Amino acid sequence: MTIYFYWGEDDFAIEKAVAILRDRILDPLWTSFNYTGFLPDQSDAAIAALNQVMTPPFGAGGRLVWLMNTTVCQQCPENLLAELTRTLPVIPDNSYLLLTTRNKPDERLKSTKLIKKYAAEFREFPLIPPWKTELLIQAVNQAAQIVGVKLTAKSAEVLAEAVGNDTRLLYNEMEKLRLYAEGSHQPVDVDTVTLLVRNTTQNSLQLAAAMRTGDTVKALTVLADLVNAAEPELRIIATLVGQFRTWLWVKLMLESGERNPQAIAQAAEVGNPKRIYFLQQEVQSLSLQQLISCLPLLLELEFIFKKGSGDVSVLQTKVIEISQVCRRN
Repeated sequence: MTIYFYWGEDDFAIEKAVAILRDRILDPLWTSFNYTGFLPDQSDAAIAALNQVMTPPFGAGGRLVWLMNTTVCQQCPENLLAELTRTLPVIPDNSYLLLTTRNKPDERLKSTKLIKKYAAEFREFPLIPPWKTELLIQAVNQAAQIVGVKLTAKSAEVLAEAVGNDTRLLYNEMEKLRLYAEGSHQPVDVDTVTLLVRNTTQNSLQLAAAMRTGDTVKALTVLADLVNAAEPELRIIATLVGQFRTWLWVKLMLESGERNPQAIAQAAEVGNPKRIYFLQQEVQSLSLQQLISCLPLLLELEFIFKKGSGDVSVLQTKVIEISQVCRRN
């Protein structure tokens, strides 16, 4: 099977996967003849890509046809579906069709089912939620292994906090650390990471922490830093919703009498049960009702921004409201 479908919000991870696929398929001397990309704004891009992939490659190596930012798994006209049905089963073994999109495929569509049936790889590249620190640290360690950088456990944690779920930034900073540590057999320590790695000094989790403690001034300061660093508002809100939902679940389980860290972790969707101890400390000063009151405010904020009617002042207002809710005794 010579069909690949990559989708998800992690553009950089998709770019890396595409580069690996391209290097594997194409002969460098014949790339200009055998590599074609079709942009979504091209007329009948999907039909043209299907026609192109049926053309045998020239010279050595294979042919790669890349249909970029395609909507074929969100909407598919009958004529395109007919062309997919006719072409996908008979693509030559040395020709490869790559389809990429940020949007989640609609599993109900015949086109999606057809592509999944014939795809050698149907793969999602999601962004790790910023509040899932265990997964972020795991991603840092994986990147370190790929790039060839030795990290201590603490330096991996600091690096994860600095870059968040920005995969492109992670690899850029990892390459910087590799060059700095070249020739050394010692792991890169925390001081080196702090010195070299670009950090906005504040992140959305720190914003959530300031709101939780009712520190309105600090919360607004962190928010201003995030906005100045061009952090997308919806990403900030998504982090806040996730973090407050986690705190709510932990508090709810504790109030119900549950003390087993594994059970609490499972309910709160926390990957590492050892983190439950720290989450318990974080919610100790808050009542269950306070946390319950915060979530509707956050969901309302998310709705406003997804509707396209939000701005920084709306975000600031909600941050103040939630900070005040958490400060009440």
